[in-house]
Amino acid sequence: MKNKFTDIGFNHPYRPLKKIKVAWGGFWFVMKNDLSVAYKVILSIFVLIFSYFLRQSIDIILVVLATGLMICMEMMNSCVELMCDFFETGYNEKIKIIKDVSAAAAGISILVWVIVIGYEIFELVVEYL
Repeated sequence: MKNKFTDIGFNHPYRPLKKIKVAWGGFWFVMKNDLSVAYKVILSIFVLIFSYFLRQSIDIILVVLATGLMICMEMMNSCVELMCDFFETGYNEKIKIIKDVSAAAAGISILVWVIVIGYEIFELVVEYL
């Protein structure tokens, strides 16, 4: 698609289904190749199932939002690391700082996810056991 700000690119029709297919492929690539994302998604699905059958909808929304934030940040961190490794194969102090900042952003999202998931699991255990 042509960039409307720089006039760079090609004029071709907008294809939302193709964009969804590409995004879905990227998600599955991360699920298959990054264990840190896969186990968090699976744990979130289990918590969502139990929350759906046992709790209110606000709990489900919080788990979905926290999981979505975590997945997005993990994928962006992976993308930044891959791009840095592509451009600089050796050690570079500036690349290290870029990767560290990216990892910190992912770490904050994981902390939020752990708090939400931990709270949900605690509430489910206390309420139904």
